[in-house]
Amino acid sequence: MTMDKSLRVRKGGTSVRGVLTRAERIAKLKEQERWQDGRSPIGLPKVRVPKLSMKKKKKAKEEGEGEAAAGKKK
Repeated sequence: MTMDKSLRVRKGGTSVRGVLTRAERIAKLKEQERWQDGRSPIGLPKVRVPKLSMKKKKKAKEEGEGEAAAGKKK
């Protein structure tokens, strides 16, 4: 059974994709100067998609909490 559209969670429409469309791959190849004009778009070479990982900011939170706690004691 499919889920109703009103119940779906929206992430803002931006997510990290591991696969590029053909047009995106051609654009990347042009940036890397690996694309020759007149070449067939079928059977394109692989293009690396960099992964973006968000690192946790533990130190910033700990420092902010420490300053807040110190301010309350005074």
